[in-house]
Amino acid sequence: MAIITISRELAALGDETAQELAKLLGYRFVNKSGLEERIKSYGIAEHKLQRYDERKPSFLASLSQDRDDYLHYLKTAVLTEAGKGNAVIIGRGASVIFKNVPGVLSVFLGAPLPIRMKRVKSYFHCDDKRAKQIIEQSDKDRKGFHHYFFDMEWRQPGNYHLALNTGHLRPSICAEIIKYLRDQLITEETETLHGDRLKELMLAHQIKHHILYDKEVPIHFLETEIFQGQCILYGVANAQSVVEAAVSAAQELARADSVRSEIQVVQEYNIIP
Repeated sequence: MAIITISRELAALGDETAQELAKLLGYRFVNKSGLEERIKSYGIAEHKLQRYDERKPSFLASLSQDRDDYLHYLKTAVLTEAGKGNAVIIGRGASVIFKNVPGVLSVFLGAPLPIRMKRVKSYFHCDDKRAKQIIEQSDKDRKGFHHYFFDMEWRQPGNYHLALNTGHLRPSICAEIIKYLRDQLITEETETLHGDRLKELMLAHQIKHHILYDKEVPIHFLETEIFQGQCILYGVANAQSVVEAAVSAAQELARADSVRSEIQVVQEYNIIP
């Protein structure tokens, strides 16, 4: 099993390349609409998706619980899709969610501004000025989204296994190049390691969900990690009893002797709701 993530600039033929690649490999193509429908099935309203999806939230939006819910369920949707088998996933920070996971290949697609402007003018039937505005806003939104939610420089080639210039390469050629790299890097052993690590990521996320959403334990900045069979909890709580409640909840999904807390207790700790 393997995952290929596609990050792209607007008008860099991201969807076209991802579709060609999925067809070439026989992988599922997971796009924006598919992930949005899955996120909405968890109870996230359409207006909340529009507020956070691939854009940096406003100051007020960044302080709300909606922000945390969006990111949590975005990760839930991406992990769920990955758990279904081989897939090409486009956008939504998937390259960061699966960073350093064996059997995952991350690709960035870009193109020169004049070529992107020409494509945008064709897409939206607009003039040069409007095309440039659309591109600049899209670039600003995607840069802000990745920096805010994932602390990542979106356009930095070093964050990907491969970066391609689609100003000079057709989607079919890009797909062939990505397939060649996949064939070189993803072996049977890598796919086995991928399956094992993906199970750990999914269980860690399920434990986090169970603590925060099922049990409603008030742990701030909660993160869960499973490494070498150990489940480690990180975060901030205002009482030891809250930490104990989080550990107890985690033990309902993981082996009791495998759960370790690194949650810090800070009395009278409060956070803006």
